[in-house]
Amino acid sequence: MLLKRPFINLLFIGLLFLSCRLFGQSPAGDTVKLTVKQAEDLFLKNNLQLITQHYNIGIAETQVITAKLFPNPDFSVATALYNTQTHKFLDFGKDSLGNSQAEYTGGISQLFRTAGKRNKNIQLAKIGVEQARYQFFDLLRTLKASLRSDFFTIYFQQESAKVYATEINTLQKILKAYKEQNAKGNVSEKDVLGIQSQLYSLQAELAGLAAGIDASISQLQLLIKAKPGTYIEAEYNYDLDGKDILTTVPYQKLLDSAYNNRYDLRLAKSAVTYNDMNLKYQQALAVPDFNLSLGFDRNGGTVPYFTNLGIEFNLPLFDRNQGGIKQARITIDQGKVQLQAQQNQVENDIAVNYLTVSRYEKLSNSFDPKFRGDFTHLIQEVVKNYEVRNIGLIEFLYLYDSYKTNAVQLNNIQLSRVNALEQLNFVTGTPFFNQ
Repeated sequence: MLLKRPFINLLFIGLLFLSCRLFGQSPAGDTVKLTVKQAEDLFLKNNLQLITQHYNIGIAETQVITAKLFPNPDFSVATALYNTQTHKFLDFGKDSLGNSQAEYTGGISQLFRTAGKRNKNIQLAKIGVEQARYQFFDLLRTLKASLRSDFFTIYFQQESAKVYATEINTLQKILKAYKEQNAKGNVSEKDVLGIQSQLYSLQAELAGLAAGIDASISQLQLLIKAKPGTYIEAEYNYDLDGKDILTTVPYQKLLDSAYNNRYDLRLAKSAVTYNDMNLKYQQALAVPDFNLSLGFDRNGGTVPYFTNLGIEFNLPLFDRNQGGIKQARITIDQGKVQLQAQQNQVENDIAVNYLTVSRYEKLSNSFDPKFRGDFTHLIQEVVKNYEVRNIGLIEFLYLYDSYKTNAVQLNNIQLSRVNALEQLNFVTGTPFFNQ
């Protein structure tokens, strides 16, 4: 059943408004043009998640300060609350001979740690600082990869959106002219409806594409702390066509770089070191610490003005930290397995992403570099020939749709190639490509 013309016109106006709203400026009207380098600079300066993680390094460094501190000495002093002979509270009076009747005691004691507990605890705290740094740089690596992926997605999708916008603009002009000719009886209603149908289809596809662009822009805004509602136009000079980028870096170099520069792998290695030191610390905890004390008692014993020197430590008859030591040994075994799993993951990441890059590179380089330009010129001639009725409506719409499809596919292939190279940068921990 054919739609009535007033409804078709209303639908056309609605889709046109929607496409202009989705692809153009932000609601606030602010548009920012960014290169990938500018986006990275803003990210390093403004990203709140990165700033928050950096504070953890400072927090870990304070643990080293705490571990280096010696225990504070304990000081005590006491006096008699009630004198049973004089029946007085806090009696500081003198007897008949003029001697003070006050009784008081005092003492000072110091805890001494044994078996190198302090030094081992310092080493654990220093490893903790190292781990906090690794966590920071791994987060930096992850967020930077996400930023670059969002940036390139925005760029290539915006390039595809330009193709849609050009076709929509051309079809709108043709439709306007055909409506005028249809009113004069020179063009059939069928041709007008065919152009309208193609136009509506393109506008609907552009609306979906623009929604994807907006989602990527939103993620990029959060990473660089851009003003909400800012529309970002990505600027990038794609120049990979016909180049064998992958051959510039040997596979073994990629693998070696991953082993040296992947901070998640360094963190796994650091965990093994931490667990080894923790075992030594737990074993040291089995050795008792001791307190040395010095005390004074004025009148409390048989010897007036009694001064004493003492030592105190617990006897490790039952609790020799058996559970802590066993747990530390199990943790060492667990950490070694986790390290091996992480190493396997690194090797697998390199292999898989190397293959992905190779496939997209071969696919991209198989296209004739002149294809896009030749096809663009061809479609311009197609429009001219259709306007003078040298070709029919069906052939025109077919060629026009083919142009759009191929242009968008080329953008998607280029995006996939760039993102594959970016992923290879990510898994190696080194920016080998797309610099």
